[in-house]
Amino acid sequence: MSAIRKIDVPTIPTELSNQPDNTTLSGARKKKLLLRRLTTFLICVGIISFLMVSTLISQSSILKEKRAEKAVLDEQVVALEKKEVELNDQIAKLNDEEYLAKLARKDLLLSKDGEIIFNIPNDENGKKSENGK
Repeated sequence: MSAIRKIDVPTIPTELSNQPDNTTLSGARKKKLLLRRLTTFLICVGIISFLMVSTLISQSSILKEKRAEKAVLDEQVVALEKKEVELNDQIAKLNDEEYLAKLARKDLLLSKDGEIIFNIPNDENGKKSENGK
């Protein structure tokens, strides 16, 4: 088997053959423009991604602060609700005439007719002295 040889055919120089091929120039321009567009797109995507991540981080830190503040405020609400219950009880007691009379006798040293009041001093701990028991 013999190999088929290719015959070199000389080309004739013409104006068309001397000019650079437009297809190779336009292909290089297209590649260059494509590279520029992709670079611009990637820069834009990077900036947008950075902004989104920074926003997410700042929002999560704000959320943590708000949760801590909410916990403190919830504790204050519980304390104020307890105080409200105590004050409502005190209002109910102050509407009772017997309680008011007892309070007036105790604090203002008022007495009924024929009643004698003995004031026993308290010691440092707020308890009545042993002589008063």
